[in-house]
Amino acid sequence: MRLTEYILNGIEAEVAYDQSYVDGGQIYQNISEIVDNIFNVYARRIGFKNPFFTQYCNGTTVTCNGLSQWGTVSLANQSLDPLQILQYYYPNDLELIANDNITGITESYPSYELSIGSEGGPVLRMQNFLNRIRVNFPLIPIIPNPNGYFGTETETAVRTFQNSFNLTADGVIGRGTWNKISFTYVGVIRLAELDSEGVRIGIGLNPPDVVLSYGSTGSDVIELQFIINYISPFYPTIPTVIKDSEFGPNTKNAVIEFQKTFGLVQDGVVGVSTWNKLYEVYRGIKQNAPIPSVPMVPPSGAPSYPGTPLSLGSIGPNVRLMESYLNTIRIVYTSIPFTTVNGVFDEGTRISVVAFQQEFLLTPDGIIGPITWNKIVEQFFLVTGQSSISLQYPGSPLQVGSTGSNVSLMQGFLSELRKPYPSLPAIALDGIFVSQTEAAVIKFQNLFGLIPDGIIGPITWYTIVSERNARV
Repeated sequence: MRLTEYILNGIEAEVAYDQSYVDGGQIYQNISEIVDNIFNVYARRIGFKNPFFTQYCNGTTVTCNGLSQWGTVSLANQSLDPLQILQYYYPNDLELIANDNITGITESYPSYELSIGSEGGPVLRMQNFLNRIRVNFPLIPIIPNPNGYFGTETETAVRTFQNSFNLTADGVIGRGTWNKISFTYVGVIRLAELDSEGVRIGIGLNPPDVVLSYGSTGSDVIELQFIINYISPFYPTIPTVIKDSEFGPNTKNAVIEFQKTFGLVQDGVVGVSTWNKLYEVYRGIKQNAPIPSVPMVPPSGAPSYPGTPLSLGSIGPNVRLMESYLNTIRIVYTSIPFTTVNGVFDEGTRISVVAFQQEFLLTPDGIIGPITWNKIVEQFFLVTGQSSISLQYPGSPLQVGSTGSNVSLMQGFLSELRKPYPSLPAIALDGIFVSQTEAAVIKFQNLFGLIPDGIIGPITWYTIVSERNARV
């Protein structure tokens, strides 16, 4: 029985009762079972991190954009499933994500003040938030180089924000200022609205069907700026831009440089041809980015790519193997839905493959080609602890004088992290823990609020591994 039929039978059959929750009151068993099954499922747009706000009204006494109570009945009678009904009312790139990592609400404040000299992810987050807030509050000066370092430009922006919102204007981001910046940011990007700008983690399946030019604003501009900033490190002629949802002179200049680099008409306007090229270049980089300096090496006997891609309609033992691997990987990466292990590449398998590809920033085409195959195999061996390079703490600390493969592994990971954290010093990847490596470890520990002793004990080890894996 379809979800909509459950709901109709469970709730609408008893319209005499107010369906608000009453502690100890009557509940319907079928509704209780549905809630148990879907409470951790949420809708989001492909390429976005945040849930999509699917507001709802009854469609008679109250009307709103989006779902309505009675409008869904005719769609259910046409045999549309819940996702298809959502896509009818909302963008058609909506997807349903299951998250098994359910925890209580935690505070985002990093537990220490940010001020002149502070570095790291929390600083970068506040810099990006302030730059977006200034679109709505133009008195706040722009932070021209949001790089995770708290300098005088960041301090000035913080002071102005504090003055604008009647906070103590000390230029320091304490708990109160952190919460106010976060609250204001959510408000200006309309996170709880149907037209929210959203928080991007990638791009959708298809380019937007809008033309952007100087003066444009909104979520499509955010996507444009997101792609430009991703491409920029690989093409030095293309400058980075500030993700502020405004198509201003800097964004126009970056678009012109992109068009010049790829032989397009240099008009600074993002139309069909420019959108298509942006998507093509972005996906090309994702598929062909250099292998990390310390790649995972699966043990001997790991299955090799069979030579032909697996896709909708494929059958056989290779499909069964991939289905089994995906179900194991989803233990850690809960956004990947469960798929039946039957050796048949059906729609359920395709959805799981797409979710895996999105999780690891591969082209989400639902096809297991050589890149997707190798990534699935790699992640399976990492999740099951069968990698020949162990990511488990070796049992004894690494410090000046230590040598061997574990030192090489940490040196490689720290070197990879220099891209998001350029203040980390360069080090030799020679497996010898000397003062140069110690200095890099101390810098890393300072960035992440650890005891800066230059020793890789269990806490520093797992922080390095976690931060590196989050960016692979």
